[in-house]
Amino acid sequence: MQSLQMSIPVVEELIRRALAEDVGAGDITTGAALRGDERGVARAVAKSGLVVAGSDVFGEVFRIWDASISFSSIRRDGEKAMPGEVVAEISGNLASILTAERVALNLFQRMCGIATLTGRYVEAVEGRKARILDTRKTAPGLRILDKYAVRVGGGYNHRFALYDGVLIKDNHIEAAGGIREAVRRVRSGIPHTLKIEIEVKSSAELEEALAAGADSILLDNMDLAEMAAAVKRVAGKIPLEASGNMTLERVGKVADTGVDFISVGALTHSVVAADISLNVARVENGDERQRSAS
Repeated sequence: MQSLQMSIPVVEELIRRALAEDVGAGDITTGAALRGDERGVARAVAKSGLVVAGSDVFGEVFRIWDASISFSSIRRDGEKAMPGEVVAEISGNLASILTAERVALNLFQRMCGIATLTGRYVEAVEGRKARILDTRKTAPGLRILDKYAVRVGGGYNHRFALYDGVLIKDNHIEAAGGIREAVRRVRSGIPHTLKIEIEVKSSAELEEALAAGADSILLDNMDLAEMAAAVKRVAGKIPLEASGNMTLERVGKVADTGVDFISVGALTHSVVAADISLNVARVENGDERQRSAS
């Protein structure tokens, strides 16, 4: 599994911003409740079945806050964890662990949730040629993490942002005065190495896009019969992508139409964070001390 490089400046920057947002002038509760020299260990435990994603991000949050903290990944990205399994362990200064805990868990839980959901969509189209794609419907500032988590779950990335791919959508078409004119303008204004994808909503628009020289076509909110007809019409000459109203219950039927790609916004815009808890234990004289239940 390809790892997310913690040396990428944008990753460190977003972690530092998140810590600054949460800690601000200081952690009042931890500062008052602890002396500051307590040592301990904390274990991240899966409360439900999940696909691990963002393990290194989880550890990096603690290391950025306190470089003396030690981190161990028990389950690597792409591995599945069952309820009750420990997926990561942190040890060191307890005050630092408690202060950084929420930010670390927020990012880790979101990434695991995305990877887990993506895996379910990938399984739902297994045996067909269609690949599951993400979209740009990501959390602001977290796109690099969201899209990495999609890859961990077995999906593929669509364009990362507006600057690395051409997708002529309905509003572009309206603003430019039609499909042909939109394609003409774009074709004359981009490098010849870039491909042009066009969003269409009907068979008539499909014919316009083909005549205009589209390199690929996005079938937006078409029903199954319309998608199957589009696949037959294009006959494999260019890739077809299906989008709109994709659910786990429907995605297999969409794949059966023969489309090449299926983009699913829900992978990132409606994800449910994975249920992970962080259990802390004090360490005194080399022995763990856990508070007994009253």
